[in-house]
Amino acid sequence: MKIDLTDTTSARINAGLIEARRASGTPAVGMVLTLVIVTDEGSAYDALRAAHEASREHPSRILAVIKRPGRSPRERAGARLDAEVVVGDEAGTGETVLLRMHGELANHAESVVLPLLLPDAPVVCWWPDQAPDVAGKDPLGRLAQRRITDAASAEDPVGSLKVRADGYTPGDTDLAWTRITPWRSMLAAALDQKHAKITAAAVEGEAYNASTELLALWLAERLGVEVERKVSDGPGITGVHLFTEGGDICLDRPDGRLAELSVPGQPDRHVALKRRETSELIAEELRRLDPDDIYRMTIDFGVNHLVGGAKGGKDAKEAPKGAAGATPTAQKKAAASAAKSSSSSASSSSSASSSASSSGSGAAGSSK
Repeated sequence: MKIDLTDTTSARINAGLIEARRASGTPAVGMVLTLVIVTDEGSAYDALRAAHEASREHPSRILAVIKRPGRSPRERAGARLDAEVVVGDEAGTGETVLLRMHGELANHAESVVLPLLLPDAPVVCWWPDQAPDVAGKDPLGRLAQRRITDAASAEDPVGSLKVRADGYTPGDTDLAWTRITPWRSMLAAALDQKHAKITAAAVEGEAYNASTELLALWLAERLGVEVERKVSDGPGITGVHLFTEGGDICLDRPDGRLAELSVPGQPDRHVALKRRETSELIAEELRRLDPDDIYRMTIDFGVNHLVGGAKGGKDAKEAPKGAAGATPTAQKKAAASAAKSSSSSASSSSSASSSASSSGSGAAGSSK
């Protein structure tokens, strides 16, 4: 059922939700959280579609905030709220409210959203495209226990990781990090099978791919070794190589769907590692509402260890073979010698395994 409300208020929207539930025959509220989506008209359709699919696993009230501040001084001085209430099959297993805020009201979205939040239920705020630099200090971000951004939608995806690190607040996460969960799980499982001393590593992926950078930083931070960032044609992340004295552990995925895992002393095997849809990423993030400490440590590590040559493109291919997540000692060596770079001190492979198991759930059969 769909109800259109023009020049309305939060009280009328709440009344419309009750009316729609009764009309659809589901007067009881069976939702577990409120998902606030801050977007624009251009991205609203895709974001709502992903949220509706995720709501089949996490029944929720979806509040889509679409700001229309206006172009002329007269439009900016006014204030109007238009809403669209959707309950039933079109809204997944929950209910959806599209909030179009015109004029000055666009600068006070939290005053409209607050009365519409489900009582005694967690709140998650998601910015599919343009996210604030400090999500935790945003008026809408303050209402949420979890705040989701997406570095892939930024003008400079790799550079935006520093913005996320500088403005980190407990509860922040990024879909670029969510995309590498299956990669981290698979690599941790491989290291459990092969107990060997890691001496260096290499990560291959598309230029300007934030997930590739995060995976390199995670390996460097957890293993304490030099990690070389290589640019490939994609799609997404195409391979990870862990170098040991007893042979290389390789996880290659050239086609974005099927990967091949090679472990010394074992036969090569194929594993499903497809690039996931946004709905799957959102569903994963909604499974946990506590702060992700491994994500925080990884982006904090990247602030001091992410080199400019890792951003990709022409500059990345011409830059020295650096270490996108190398230790400080390894960075000095990479800067001094473009062709040869010594590995820094290696740590045990069990640290990567323990970090992957503590950083949330993720299916080993899918990925960015």
